[in-house]
Amino acid sequence: MDTLGQKMNSIVESFASAVWGLPLLCLLIGGGIFLLVYSRFLPFRYLGHAIQVLRGKYDSPDDPGEISHFQALTTALSATVGMGNIAGVAVAIAIGGPGAVFWMWVSAVVGMATKFFTGTLAIMYRGNDSNGDEQGGPMYFITEGMGKVWKPLAIFFSIAGLVGALPVFNVNQLKQAINDILLLPNNIEVGFTTDLFIGFVLVIITATVILGGIHRIGKTASKLVPVMVILYFVAVIYILGVHIEVVPKYLSLILTDAFSADLYKGDTMLGGVLGGLILLGIRRGAFSNEAGIGTAPMAHGAAKTAQPVREGLVAMLGPAIDTLVVCTLTALAILVTGVWESSDANGVSLTATAFAKAMPGVGKYILLVCIAIFSISSLFSYSYYGTKCLSFIAGAKNKKYYNYFYIASILIGATTSLDMMINLIDGFFALMAIPTMIATLWMAPRVMREAKKYFAELKHSK
Repeated sequence: MDTLGQKMNSIVESFASAVWGLPLLCLLIGGGIFLLVYSRFLPFRYLGHAIQVLRGKYDSPDDPGEISHFQALTTALSATVGMGNIAGVAVAIAIGGPGAVFWMWVSAVVGMATKFFTGTLAIMYRGNDSNGDEQGGPMYFITEGMGKVWKPLAIFFSIAGLVGALPVFNVNQLKQAINDILLLPNNIEVGFTTDLFIGFVLVIITATVILGGIHRIGKTASKLVPVMVILYFVAVIYILGVHIEVVPKYLSLILTDAFSADLYKGDTMLGGVLGGLILLGIRRGAFSNEAGIGTAPMAHGAAKTAQPVREGLVAMLGPAIDTLVVCTLTALAILVTGVWESSDANGVSLTATAFAKAMPGVGKYILLVCIAIFSISSLFSYSYYGTKCLSFIAGAKNKKYYNYFYIASILIGATTSLDMMINLIDGFFALMAIPTMIATLWMAPRVMREAKKYFAELKHSK
């Protein structure tokens, strides 16, 4: 059985490495840099206005859509502010050292521009599913914006999305956290049976919410996400306060190690360790904030708004909150406590070790609460993405079947290895990014025309 598992692991790892090559890096980061420059750094010029839109200043009850700007962002964030921030950052540091964090920052800054364009397109080109209901997302902005001749590209995105939206990594890491923090310290033997039991409990919780659709997902996410971010934020600020004297040293190390790659232990790229480190940071950054992948536009496409640019502005806040704030806090907690050098743990176990060291007794339990909420809220959002993908391919009446497949996959995530799960999702995220970025770059001039018109009207109305 082990040899079969190892073979599967090796196949999935080779697949992820193959798709995350130089062409995808150029498309995702090169495309993002182009969008940032092409928009004349619009995400940073209109940051204040984006926050006003998010707070509901411009909301109208007559606008088309299903959920508010705030619910759309929190639904998208409940998928992105999750294990990518707690376990994904730990994976990046375990393999790449502190320098990997810098390249995650780069992916976030570039990702803000990408998210502005994809979020705007999600509203500009909403389409109707087979039930006649209005929907948004890359598959719709490809067919509605680029024409029916491009439908194969939209189908390619949707097929990749069926696997990319599976919750297997989140479930895997939540199971690991429960084992490390709750079961093993209390002398409870862990194994396939306990993993399966955890999986069944998650199946019951997830099924209760996701079978209620986007309204229930949006309402649940808008309550859970702010609470979990605040709790996590307070805990990490406490850890940094206790170790305040070494914080400047590690911030400096993140910058210097980003270009020296002295602490990188992974595969090389373009013949060097620096190339490998950059790719690692970009991969973990993309996993964390999903900029350019195409999942978040599916949530933003459901927002109640008649102004595409407003939703683009709200969407671009995602990478800033997700990677620049939450990932940086996690990284510093791991670095300042020294566990990244003294522990062999990886993923969520490494973050748990940092919390336990900084706050003996309670730290790991606070982290477990955060992890549980992060993971479970992610389970809700990803199911919505998968049903939209199946709905596009096979018709809205069949989308419910994805939820059954999705719920069954929770048991797979709970009983398999971290490496296989992270490589599987990484690989399909990469495939989803190809059609998303091609369509976004193709239609970027239309987004800028819409933005110029919107900001001119805004200026006129003041």
